[in-house]
Amino acid sequence: MSATYSIGIDLGTTHSALSWMALDAKEGRGPNQAVLPIAQVTAPGTTEERQLLPSFLYLSADGEFPKDALALPWKGDGRTVVGEFARTHGTRVPTRQVASAKSWLSHPGVDRRAKILPWQAPPDVTKVSPVEAGARVLEHLAHAWNKQFGKKAPLAEQQVVVTVPASFDAAAKDLTLEAAEQAGLERVTLLEEPQAAVYAWLEAMGRGWREHLKAGDVLLVVDVGGGTSDFSLLRVGEAAGELSLERLAVGDHILLGGDNMDLALAFAVNERFKAQGKTLDAWQLAALTQSCRVAKEQLFSNDALEKAPVTVPGRGSSLVGGTLKAEVTRDELTRLLTDGFFPKCAVTDVPASQRRSGLAQVGLPYAQDAGITRHLAAFLSRQAQSLQLSTGFAQPTTVLFNGGVFKAQALKARVLEVLSGWLVQAGAPAVKELPGADLDLAVARGAASYGWVKSGHGIRIRGGTARSYYVGVEAAMLAVPGYVPPVKALCVAPFGMEEGTQADVPPQEFGLVVGEATRFRFFSSSTRRDDVVGAMVEDAERAADLEELVPIETTLAGDAVGQLVPVNLQAAVTELGALEVRCLERNGKGRWKLELNVREKGP
Repeated sequence: MSATYSIGIDLGTTHSALSWMALDAKEGRGPNQAVLPIAQVTAPGTTEERQLLPSFLYLSADGEFPKDALALPWKGDGRTVVGEFARTHGTRVPTRQVASAKSWLSHPGVDRRAKILPWQAPPDVTKVSPVEAGARVLEHLAHAWNKQFGKKAPLAEQQVVVTVPASFDAAAKDLTLEAAEQAGLERVTLLEEPQAAVYAWLEAMGRGWREHLKAGDVLLVVDVGGGTSDFSLLRVGEAAGELSLERLAVGDHILLGGDNMDLALAFAVNERFKAQGKTLDAWQLAALTQSCRVAKEQLFSNDALEKAPVTVPGRGSSLVGGTLKAEVTRDELTRLLTDGFFPKCAVTDVPASQRRSGLAQVGLPYAQDAGITRHLAAFLSRQAQSLQLSTGFAQPTTVLFNGGVFKAQALKARVLEVLSGWLVQAGAPAVKELPGADLDLAVARGAASYGWVKSGHGIRIRGGTARSYYVGVEAAMLAVPGYVPPVKALCVAPFGMEEGTQADVPPQEFGLVVGEATRFRFFSSSTRRDDVVGAMVEDAERAADLEELVPIETTLAGDAVGQLVPVNLQAAVTELGALEVRCLERNGKGRWKLELNVREKGP
């Protein structure tokens, strides 16, 4: 059946949302665009509809709640809770709460299909994998949609766009698609979150967007959500008399956001409790973090407040009897959050790298430096090199903010102050902020708008792949004792290769090993923009501008074990944004395909 609606899903680290619009709408605004109210448990026996679905799971124990206390308008398993109650109740029982599943989904250091969440939970907790956790959130959204529209327009039959960070690598994107498939969504397209924010802004502005952007402008998207910080650059051009948008660059995947800020406040308050001789356990620290989040939002939303209360439930006389009370002051807010996470710095500054301990616990690879403005400085300086600019750093003319963190005007103002300071010092005009951003729902709205644009309406951002991709090729050399031949990196997909296109690698002497277990190495680069298909980096392991991806381990079918089949290579970027490397046997019928959907063997 043909799709009736374009569905946009923001699968966020801390919140998720679903927006929709009719594909046959002549305009992508007004009544044609809507956000789905999502039914979710907010307390035992209570269900409410809210626009945002917290991306948390709570895995309840047998008999923990009365029968039907967690019931929803649709049939569930009765034990797994997704949404508001999972977030709030999980702070009381953190060993059963799954949080930051999206960040785990992008973590190459663990087996993302293994049941590892909640991380380090006791043996009596039935765990889920990061992929399954993402699928549960998407499944909840699908049920919410189908409860309202399932009879006339089941979600599985609609055009669905799910957003991912621009910095997600190919493996994380593929795992997101796998989670969507587990949730029953097979017609899914992925879209980068900063691009979704731009599409949402374009949709909100209508034809008036040209009043704020002109040909030659460079647009910086600063996206700081609950768990990640993302930077993207887009260039405004002109084609056939119409303004156009082209993505120039995306930043690295930085695990740093609003959750870190809440924790910073909680640590500061906890130090005061320690000075009073009061000890908090892990359960109470989680509750304190949640209370600090509320206090932070109160202070940032009301400039007249000088302090906000925080409370922590007691745990009995063995620890602390009764409820603990403290407060977060505006001075702490400025010192710890504004100055701590958005410090004034030079554009030449780089994020600090702490000396690592030789032995560390496995966990999420959080950013070592909390200074988001230093990460932004490094991004702009790095892109100046890749774009071959003589200005020392890429100089945006306009900035679009996205992410719930920037509901705090003080944090937005600090970024504008620091960014404009860099520009003015370099002799350029101060940056302009694009008005009208919807910080909570922009990504979902933009995803729905993108689906509408794909059907032939509006302005589409050009850009293709956000990185150049390479496959490792073993150098042909005589054996020398103690010397390992270098691995070369062959460019198979250059920066900006469009979805739905393919490219033939110029014929070279490639031999494909078939019939035995092999390991294919892949690399990517966000700065090597001039490499074309077939370009070779002589020593991939020593190239500072190459990042190695998780390898593919597989056995390709063949008639003889270890047979070396002469092949030509072809690369394709699918409509879903996945990269395929096709190996075509010369003068034969053999065809093999490698996809960057890494199958991990374990952590």
